Amino acid sequence: MQKTLLDPAEYDRLLNMSHYEQRLKAQGFQAIAGIDEAGRGPLAGPVVAAACILKPGKLMAGLNDSKQIKEKLRESLFEELLSDPDISFGIGIVSPERIDQINILQATFEAMQIAVKSLPCLPDHLLIDGSQLPRFEIPTLGIVKGDTLSLSIAAASILAKVTRDRMMREAAELWPEYGFEKHKGYGTAAHLGALRRLGPTPIHRKSFIGSFL
Repeated sequence: MQKTLLDPAEYDRLLNMSHYEQRLKAQGFQAIAGIDEAGRGPLAGPVVAAACILKPGKLMAGLNDSKQIKEKLRESLFEELLSDPDISFGIGIVSPERIDQINILQATFEAMQIAVKSLPCLPDHLLIDGSQLPRFEIPTLGIVKGDTLSLSIAAASILAKVTRDRMMREAAELWPEYGFEKHKGYGTAAHLGALRRLGPTPIHRKSFIGSFL
């Protein structure tokens, strides 16, 4: 634990968030992956999941639920997560077309499964944000509000959200009238107005937007 590099209050906060990982390590598990997703609710764009394994004792200042972190810090933590050799991660992306085919819950599960398969090493335990869990052959624990209670899930939440946000900014360059760079596909008044005026783009989820057209 790098206590000397952290403010005491931040050290205590991060230590509390490592409770689940520490408990599982005490039971003999070595590679514990946290999993979270971004993009279940939007009307447009993919659903993205991330799986992340932190080296034991790894405490990263500022790490928290991605929704509770300002964008500048979230982007900085994302780059740190990607470049740190003590951290392994995998990303899963499921398209709007696939979401329409199998529904958003199953698409979310599929994205999580892709993320785990994309890890450079096989985890021996999974911590997943929420109570609805996909089937894995690996021991799995669901944690409601896990992105605020588990460091590895918090890290996964940042990886998933920033990956998806960047994809939606790229979509905004293709369809600038929709404002994807602002609302990231969620059903804001501005987004719904553009959708009614202009109709759907190829990245809109047809199963989501029917009632708005």
